[in-house]
Amino acid sequence: VDELAHTNAPGSRHEKRWQDVEELLAAGIEVISTVNIQHLESLHDVVERITGATQREVIPDSIVRSADQVHLVDQTPEALRRRMAHGNIYRGDRVDAALANYFRVGNLSALRELALMWVADQVDDGLQSYRERHGISDGWETRERIVVAITGAPSGDQVIRRAARIASRLRGELLGVRVRPTDGLASTESSALDVQKQLLGALGGRYREVASADVAKSLIDVARSVNATQIVMGSSRRSRWNELVQGSVINDVIRLSGNIDIQIISPDAVDERAKLARPMLPDRVEALSRRRRIIAWVLALVIPLVLTAVLHFVGDGLGFASDLLLFLSGSVAVATVGGLSPALASAIASSLLLNWFFTEPLYTLSISEPENLLALVVFVLLAGLVGVLVSRAARQAADAARSRGEAETLAAMAALSNAVDDPLPAMLTQISHALGATGASCLRRQHGGEWVAVASEGVNPPTSPDDAASWAPIDDESVVALSGAGLGDDVEVLTSFCAQITTVLQQQELRREAAAAQQLTEVNDLRAALLAAVSHDLRTPLAAIKASASSLRQTDIVWPDSVRAEFVETIEVQTDRLTDLVTNLLGMSRIQSGAVQLHRHPAGVDEIVSAAIAGLDLRGITVDIDIDPGLPPWNVDPDLVERVIANLIDNAVKWSPRDRPVRVTASVTGDDVSLLVIDHGPGIPRERRDEVFEPFQRLGDGTVGGTGLGLAVAKGLTQVSGGRLEIDDTPGGGTTMVLRLAAVSA
Repeated sequence: VDELAHTNAPGSRHEKRWQDVEELLAAGIEVISTVNIQHLESLHDVVERITGATQREVIPDSIVRSADQVHLVDQTPEALRRRMAHGNIYRGDRVDAALANYFRVGNLSALRELALMWVADQVDDGLQSYRERHGISDGWETRERIVVAITGAPSGDQVIRRAARIASRLRGELLGVRVRPTDGLASTESSALDVQKQLLGALGGRYREVASADVAKSLIDVARSVNATQIVMGSSRRSRWNELVQGSVINDVIRLSGNIDIQIISPDAVDERAKLARPMLPDRVEALSRRRRIIAWVLALVIPLVLTAVLHFVGDGLGFASDLLLFLSGSVAVATVGGLSPALASAIASSLLLNWFFTEPLYTLSISEPENLLALVVFVLLAGLVGVLVSRAARQAADAARSRGEAETLAAMAALSNAVDDPLPAMLTQISHALGATGASCLRRQHGGEWVAVASEGVNPPTSPDDAASWAPIDDESVVALSGAGLGDDVEVLTSFCAQITTVLQQQELRREAAAAQQLTEVNDLRAALLAAVSHDLRTPLAAIKASASSLRQTDIVWPDSVRAEFVETIEVQTDRLTDLVTNLLGMSRIQSGAVQLHRHPAGVDEIVSAAIAGLDLRGITVDIDIDPGLPPWNVDPDLVERVIANLIDNAVKWSPRDRPVRVTASVTGDDVSLLVIDHGPGIPRERRDEVFEPFQRLGDGTVGGTGLGLAVAKGLTQVSGGRLEIDDTPGGGTTMVLRLAAVSA
């Protein structure tokens, strides 16, 4: 049953062909079928982004995964294109358009890689299922897979880079695993963790996060689930006492690892310059609000006094144990509201009142019964423990909120750095909103020591660090300064934001330097090429015109009419050649200087092509035009695109043999309309295709005339118009120039 993803004709028993296959399988019939990678449900959106073609027929991956055997029919892009060119796939009239659009080498290479990866995942899944069915917990070294533990620690970058180097040397996969504790007491610097996740992605690794109270066991479980061969971890900087009390994750991982190799990386010491560059950080902000702490202190004073008065009024109706529980409840209530300090104050006051009023002997601080003394001591310790837990939980909640806000701000700043030409003002606005500042400035120190604002936002932004309520360094000469009250506690957060601004400033500086260098290089290249053109390409037609005109002016020789006509034709041809050269020189100059002005409006593809051909000397070469008048129009400047098409057709005519026509076709590709100019000349080697778009570059043996500017001008005007100009092979030999421009949306 061929083409598993096919849609059946209306009126069939099932809508989809794979449903027919399911019915056959249910009847006990074995089925062999085929499916293309672009039809898989999990990949069709990726294929659409790669090829620009929407797949209307998709099939659930589970249908294919349920097969007893999956066999990959693999073929190189070049071999598949040869089959296409020979007519083994499509009819002859569809071959050129298919090769220039969907069946391009890049598209086929990407689809081939997707297919290989999908089948490789199938093999991994099958291997994992086999191990689970047979109770095999040890990993099999079918392929090197390196798991690196990510913690957000300052030395994590070095550990990740080391793991990436190991994976690269072994040609293995890299997986970063973050085990997030579930006890609610551990915290992580979110900014450092985000940076390490980005670094892992940049090094080609995948990221996975799991939540567990047992870090070591979860890390080993993840490593075994992916059949990992090595685990890379950073060495611990905790004290021996801390490890004895809380345990060692590294030791637990080594104990549980089995046949998985464990590598412990000893990171270098933290750069002392980085420590010196950071300003002294103030104490952290209280997790509990000031109002809540005031209420707790009032309760710490009132509750013991009220309980003492009530219990003293009741008299001997309650025993010491009941009195103790009531006072303990009051201290716990104080701890819940205000944390450790009010709880301890309430517990100590309550214990003294209990001792004085309710412990024998009464109205003294003496205690006659030892169990009462023990009860009071436990009472104070228990109240203090509750206060510690409340304070720590409040601290964790505050840290989580701060980290979440910091992460959101950093994500917004990262998005701005990629989406905006000058993101500094918007990034300063983000920082101001995140930290509650009234104004923000990015300040740079001049040679004279004065501070100059590179960018400012808000009300009364600082003009120097001395005027700021808070500031943090970007580099040795730049700082971010904030104005407003109560910002001292957020200097650490501000420092992490500055790291993002540092990246933006470096990118801007690099872009400026690269643009200046590129412009200088292009100007120098254009100047040198222009000198070469003036010395050769201008002189040659001028010499021919001069010789022909001088011959016609001679009075001592009577030229035959045929010779005189030949002289006139030479003058006309060489004049046209000069006109084309000057036009292309002016066009190249306008492109290089950025002086091209666009006047966009909808224009029919067939109309522009007809206008372009009307002004060309086709040199006796036939040009076949096959363009559907019903194609969507281009949204372009018609004059510029006409020049592009004229240069493409002129180039094709120069290289085409006289017995093979040049073909011009067009088709819709996604949101674009693609124009193909197809010749059957010698073709352009793949490794030299970029050269033909450079000014004054001519390939071949020099027998074909021209200045080498036509394709360079065509490429430049295409880019100015927002389109793409690509080179492809013509089946059977030759070159196909593919011009892609945006169509007018319906």
